[in-house]
Amino acid sequence: MSKKRLNVFKAVADPTRREIIHLLILATTALSIHHLADHFEISRQAVAKHLNILEQAGLVIFQQEGREKFCYPDLQPLKEIHQWVVFYEKFWDQKLDALQHYLDHQT
Repeated sequence: MSKKRLNVFKAVADPTRREIIHLLILATTALSIHHLADHFEISRQAVAKHLNILEQAGLVIFQQEGREKFCYPDLQPLKEIHQWVVFYEKFWDQKLDALQHYLDHQT
């Protein structure tokens, strides 16, 4: 039975999960759950729960090596957020340009 994909917006809404993604992106290699947990003042189990949410959103891929699980980032789902931000960036740029034009032409 396949898991339903979690909404990427929900996955990145949590600051701990955003920091996990950040750490995985900056790493030059995959990181173990143990290594990731060392960066946080929460339990290894709590970090694992955050990683599972990121996996459900398609942002993290696990690879089992012996007794340890390693995590790799998969940033493809972030394109959805990027597209959303770009749309609103254009929207607000247009609104602010119109406001600036209005203010420039007031006497």
